Amino acid sequence: MELTLRFFANFREDVGQKELEREFPDDSTVGNVLESLTEEYGIDVFEGGDLRPQISIMKNGKDVVHLDGRETSLSDGDKLSIFPPVAGG
Repeated sequence: MELTLRFFANFREDVGQKELEREFPDDSTVGNVLESLTEEYGIDVFEGGDLRPQISIMKNGKDVVHLDGRETSLSDGDKLSIFPPVAGG
């Protein structure tokens, strides 16, 4: 399946571009995709084997925390957006 991956702030810097189109096996989950990106680009999204709570991963505009987390299934044409922690006051 083909996915669109969108990166923001320091993740965009790590990857070197705002958006990628990538092929993944049909049974891939959010966790599989993020593991692949971690290996390739060194982006830091995991803590103790789970998604870091400060990071937002959106599947087609919905936070995967409210779906099945790293086990969220993906389909051809899905868009994953990866946002780093945001601080402010």
